[in-house]
Amino acid sequence: VQLQACGGGLVQAGGSLRLSCAASGSALGFNVMGWYRQAPGKSRELVAAITRGGTPSYVGSVKGRFTISIDISKYTMYLQMNSLKPEDTAVYYCAADDLYGSSWHRAPPGVHYWGKGTQVTVSS
Repeated sequence: VQLQACGGGLVQAGGSLRLSCAASGSALGFNVMGWYRQAPGKSRELVAAITRGGTPSYVGSVKGRFTISIDISKYTMYLQMNSLKPEDTAVYYCAADDLYGSSWHRAPPGVHYWGKGTQVTVSS
């Protein structure tokens, strides 16, 4: 297992969840990690990414509600999700690669390492 994600679950709108993703094996050589999500019938979309040095970036509607962080000593990335909305419901995937670029925004994304998804369900 290269990337192991956990922390999903069922929460009411306005609630919070924290996802984590631990890297192992050859994935330890990453320079960028990120979180994607995929809702039923939709393409996988990038939510946030973070460099090995801890520089974050966010995409779209999660700005101001989600916080991505990394503990490099544990090779673990986190996604703190606050003020959750029903439209945040999706399977969330962690990803990692040596470089960050346009491939991260393609459909499907061109990213080397993927973790198994974890379901996040937000009820209204």
